[in-house]
Amino acid sequence: MDPLSEVLSLLSTQSSFFAGLKAGGEWAIDFPPPSGIKFNAVVEGDGWLTVEGVEAPIRLEAGDCFLLSRGRRFTLRSDPALPTIEAEQVYRNAVNGIARCGTADAFFLIGGRFTFGEEAASLFEALPPVALIKSDSDQASVLRWALQRMAHELAHPSPGNAIVIEYLGHIMLVQVLRLYLAQEGNTPSWLMALADPRIGAVIQAIHAEPARRWTVEGLAAVAGASRSTFALRFKQKAGVAPLEYVLRWRMQLATRSLRNRSGTISSIAQTLGYDSDSAFSNAFKRVMKCSPREYRERRAAALPQ
Repeated sequence: MDPLSEVLSLLSTQSSFFAGLKAGGEWAIDFPPPSGIKFNAVVEGDGWLTVEGVEAPIRLEAGDCFLLSRGRRFTLRSDPALPTIEAEQVYRNAVNGIARCGTADAFFLIGGRFTFGEEAASLFEALPPVALIKSDSDQASVLRWALQRMAHELAHPSPGNAIVIEYLGHIMLVQVLRLYLAQEGNTPSWLMALADPRIGAVIQAIHAEPARRWTVEGLAAVAGASRSTFALRFKQKAGVAPLEYVLRWRMQLATRSLRNRSGTISSIAQTLGYDSDSAFSNAFKRVMKCSPREYRERRAAALPQ
């Protein structure tokens, strides 16, 4: 399994939500900070996106997508100068998941929100607050197909509608990440690290042997670079130091095993290359802010009785 698929497969989706927006004329909507990861894609028309903490408004055109990885307020408008109304006022009258604003004849947007468990934080924290995916990407055909199918499902509900929308939404999320991965950018993230041939090869090696006693020198050898050059490039691309990435990946594997109750804490520690339970527990606490036992008990308590 490739690293992107492997990382995404570890994320347990706690909730997901999909909706559409049709707007026209002069319109401006203020949205509250979303929980989890949110994406939207413009099916028809154009508009402006403003995200809290991002200085300049972003021009949106048909086919464009944007991914929000932080809980920040954002606005959508036909004109950046227009005063906004609260999204709740618009979406309270949504029909079949599609809200309408203004003349509702010029702009059509599809949106989805995914809420993951706390184990996702260390994977997505390096992403920028907003990632814009332009429509002219060579890889956009799959995304456009998914958008068209989702728009149809939202407008024409039929048996099995909910599960179709769920799967289409996940396809869209993966495709947006793929498109972002293919872009050149200066924002350090694990996606940008995967896009770099040498750093991507190192990440693949870490994922293949997470229990190996990795050193910076050993990882630099995989990259075919000197220790200092490799360490600097890894930090520039991934946003974290090489051994910090090793630690975080091990903890992602640990949380999956703890959730699935696959083995004792001691056996999980040994599988991930730790010589003692205490060493594993200390590493786990550093990343997840609780002990492995506390994490397992909390997850068990959250399950339906």
